[in-house]
Amino acid sequence: MTAPTPADERPVGIAPPPSPRAYRRRITTEIWIVLGLSLGRSGLYAVVNIIDRLTAGPPLADQSTTLNPSRSDRPWLDLTYQLLQIGFALVPVALALYLLSANGRSAVRRIGLDLTRPWRDLGIGVALAAALGIPGLGLYAAARALGLAVEVQASALNAAWWTIPVLILAALQNALVEEVIVVGYLMERLRELRWSTPAILVTSALLRGSYHLYQGWGAFVGNAIMGLVFAEYYRRKRRVMPLVMAHTVMDVVVFVGYALVPDEWIAALGLD
Repeated sequence: MTAPTPADERPVGIAPPPSPRAYRRRITTEIWIVLGLSLGRSGLYAVVNIIDRLTAGPPLADQSTTLNPSRSDRPWLDLTYQLLQIGFALVPVALALYLLSANGRSAVRRIGLDLTRPWRDLGIGVALAAALGIPGLGLYAAARALGLAVEVQASALNAAWWTIPVLILAALQNALVEEVIVVGYLMERLRELRWSTPAILVTSALLRGSYHLYQGWGAFVGNAIMGLVFAEYYRRKRRVMPLVMAHTVMDVVVFVGYALVPDEWIAALGLD
């Protein structure tokens, strides 16, 4: 039998494996970094924003927010700003996927972000979008009527040939950032930390609700419910692609459809 190699005789460059405690500490730090660069930061800003809104004087129903504002009066500069914003917003997604692939396994396959079954994923995504999006619109209208939500303008981009393509790209960007980080990445990491299933589901859902607080309490509740449904789907199926498709469909309908719906319909729904 070969005797164990003393620590000072190990080959140079080969470090001992980390202890379980050190590994958990590293993963916890990693989670804080990823969230601090992405939706955790957005959640904190949204919390401060809702405090600002509640203490500013006017009720929430008299306040408004714009999701896709123009950034320049010159169309080519506006387009450049929009594309840069979309591109840099996806950097944390790349980071999360890179970190999940540290053990050599494809992160895309690990969380089911692949296109191995596109039509089935699209069908599930559309079904989820309809099941959650239609009640969500009703919840928003009710929250507006009760004074629990601000007026949300889904798009304020200047009309140009690229307006609708950019809105579609913005919808896809939102879907990738939220579903990859809040569902795929976060749930995988919390599972590695041996959190209980209810704690993982609730944490993912509350994080999703938190960064929508700037829209009011209705948006927080609606997105938290959506977060529970999406997190439970991922727990069962381990595929994030249907969630990305569902989220993209919902945002495209809101972003693009908002500009196409007649003003009188918007007023009737309480969306003005």
